[in-house]
Amino acid sequence: MTTPLTPLASAAPFTESRQRDVARALGAVLPPGCVLSRLEDTRPYECDGLSAFRQPPMIVALPQDEAQVLAVLDVCRRMNVPIVPRGAGTGLSGGAMPIADGVVLSTARLNRIVRVDAEARTAVVQPGVRNLAISEAAAPFGLYYAPDPSSQIACTIGGNVAENSGGVHCLKYGLTVHNVLRVRVATIDGHIVELGSEAPDAPGLDLLAVFIGSEGMLGIVTEVTVRLVPKPAVQRVIMASFADIVAGANAVARVIAAGIIPAGLEMMDQTSSRMVEPFVRAGYDLDAAAILLCEADGTPEEVEDEIARMAAVLQEAGATAIAVSATEAERLRFWSGRKNAFPAAGRISPDYYCMDGTIPRRHLAQVLSGIAQMEVKYGLRCANVFHAGDGNLHPLILFDANVPDELARAEAFGADILALCVAVGGTITGEHGVGIEKIDSMCVQFGPGELNAFFGVKRAFDPPSLLNPNKAIPTLQRCAEFGRMRVTGGVLPHADLPRF
Repeated sequence: MTTPLTPLASAAPFTESRQRDVARALGAVLPPGCVLSRLEDTRPYECDGLSAFRQPPMIVALPQDEAQVLAVLDVCRRMNVPIVPRGAGTGLSGGAMPIADGVVLSTARLNRIVRVDAEARTAVVQPGVRNLAISEAAAPFGLYYAPDPSSQIACTIGGNVAENSGGVHCLKYGLTVHNVLRVRVATIDGHIVELGSEAPDAPGLDLLAVFIGSEGMLGIVTEVTVRLVPKPAVQRVIMASFADIVAGANAVARVIAAGIIPAGLEMMDQTSSRMVEPFVRAGYDLDAAAILLCEADGTPEEVEDEIARMAAVLQEAGATAIAVSATEAERLRFWSGRKNAFPAAGRISPDYYCMDGTIPRRHLAQVLSGIAQMEVKYGLRCANVFHAGDGNLHPLILFDANVPDELARAEAFGADILALCVAVGGTITGEHGVGIEKIDSMCVQFGPGELNAFFGVKRAFDPPSLLNPNKAIPTLQRCAEFGRMRVTGGVLPHADLPRF
C-alpha cells in the first residue's frame, strides 16, 4: 500500500514584505502589467492540469522576450527566489504547480513564429506558440508538425519540450525529442546557450536529449527549432472491435510483429467508448470490450496496401468487426472520440486522475488485467484509453473528491499501476512527466546511484537549485520515508528496489 501524494512544502515562509520586495525588483525589469502579485491575479496559476493539488504563487512574471526572461532569472538568482516555469498549464503531473514563496515564470507571451523554412522543412518558434499553431503555419507549404498531444489546441511547444510530449502519431513519427532540432535556453546564471543544431549533428555531448523532458529543472526555453514533415497525400483509419480486452491487446503486438508501423495505433476499452460516444458520436461499437484505431498514411498505393495488411492481421487476431474510414470527415470522426476522452470523463465522474506509464507491448494484456483487479481492490472505476502501439498507458481513474478517502484511494490506485508498469519492465512515465505526481514512484524505479546521478545533472545546470525545485527527482530521504529503502548500520541498501 502506498502513501498518498502530499503537496510540496514551501522552501521558506511567505511574507508580504518579501513579496513586495520581489515584485518591486521584477517591476524594474519588466514592462507594466507583466508582474502579478494580487491573489485574484495569481490564483489562475495555482495548478496545472493536475488540479487536485493547488498552491497560489507569490508572484507571476510574464516576460515578453528573451532579454526579459534573463532579467527575471537575474532578479530571482540575486534574491534567492525559486522559479517555476510554466507554459499553457495543460500538464498532468503537477510540474507547473507553484511554490508558495516562489515566482511562476510564464512563457505565454513569447508566442511568435519566427520563421517557417519550407525547403529545410523546419520552423523556428518561441516557447509560447501552441502546438497546433505550428502545423497551421506550415500547412500552406504542405507540411506539419507531427507530435500531436490531445491538448494540442492549447498546449505550447515550450511545455512539450519540458515534458517530451507525444500524441496519437508518436508511434511512427516519434516524440518531441525526435522532432526538435535545436533549443535556445536561458540558464540560471544568466547565459543563453544553444543545444542541438539545425545541421544533421551538433558537436559535443548530446545535451539536447538531456534537456528535452527535464520538466523546467535545467533552464528556460526561449526558442525552439522543430522538424516539419510532409502532410501525407492520404490518411485512412481502421476501427476494429474485440470481444475481450486481452484479444485487443494481443492484436496490437501482432500488428507490430507483422512489420507494420501504423501512423497511429490506439486502444480504448468499453468504459472509455461508452464514456465518449454520447459526447462526440464517433460511431463506436458500444458492445465491444475493446476498440483499436489503426491509421495508415502515405501515397494512395501505400495506404491501400497497409490497410489491407492491417485488416488481415486484425481479423486473424479475433476482431469481431472492422470499419475503414471512407472519407476524411469519417477519419476525423473516428479519432474524435480518442482525442476527447479526457473531457468526456467529466460526463460520468465528478473527478478523474489521468495516469501515464509505459510498458513493453507484449505485456499489455497482463497489465490491463492487473488494472481490472485493482478496480475491485480500490472500489473505483478506471477507463483505459492509450497509445497502444508504443505501450504508453493513460488509465483514467474515476473518483469523487467530495467523498472522504476517494482521492487517497485514487492516488494509491495510480501508484499501484505505476509499480506494475515497472515490474513488467516498463517505466513510470511516457509523456506526462514526473512533476509532483510521480515523485514517490521514482523511488520504485530507481536506486540511490541513479538518483544521485540525476541530481548531478541538475546541479550542473542549476547550482543554486532554484529552477522548479523539489520536483521530478526524489531525495534519498524521501525514498526512505516512502518505505522503499531500509537504513541498516548507516548503509542504504537497495536490493529491494526493482532494477530494469
